[in-house]
Amino acid sequence: MDLSINFTQILSAFVVIFVLVDVFGSVPIFLNFQRESKDVNPVQAAIYSFIIMTAFLFVGDWVLKLFNVDVSSFAVAGALVIFIISIEMIFGVEVFKNDAPGGSRTLVPIVFPLIAGPATFTALLSMRAEFAVLNIIIALALNMIIVFFVLKNLKLVEKIVGVSGVYVLRKFFGIILMAIAVRLFTANINALLNSF
Repeated sequence: MDLSINFTQILSAFVVIFVLVDVFGSVPIFLNFQRESKDVNPVQAAIYSFIIMTAFLFVGDWVLKLFNVDVSSFAVAGALVIFIISIEMIFGVEVFKNDAPGGSRTLVPIVFPLIAGPATFTALLSMRAEFAVLNIIIALALNMIIVFFVLKNLKLVEKIVGVSGVYVLRKFFGIILMAIAVRLFTANINALLNSF
């Protein structure tokens, strides 16, 4: 494991994860859960997400090989999921049904798939090939600190950004996500088709 700290790598990994996690764009979803009196635990959400994504960083390749799935197939599938999420954000439609048992929304859908989802898993596998693992973990930790503070202070975030600001952010990040999905799809679909 490479233990060298590179601030450029940390910044690059941080930005990619930040855009994919899109915690500010998800504020309306979190606020909706609060209004419905659904349990959302900021500490658990941040810790669970960090553990799941760090674990995937190390065992993701092995898991894919176990199911005989190559990285290109996973990336294309991830791109389709990101595309659907972006459609939800841009057009205000609901594809993912929030039907977790027991009324808690911390694990599903907040930790998975909103924070630690196919998009971030795909990005982590891609970054592992380019960046030192330690730098990715630091970038992940910084993002989870932001996730914690946003979830802990939802009302304050809504007040600072404003309802219209949250709406605009959600649409803007939706378009960013759609662009990421298209890039991810086009970058991997040729490799996938050539493998047949």
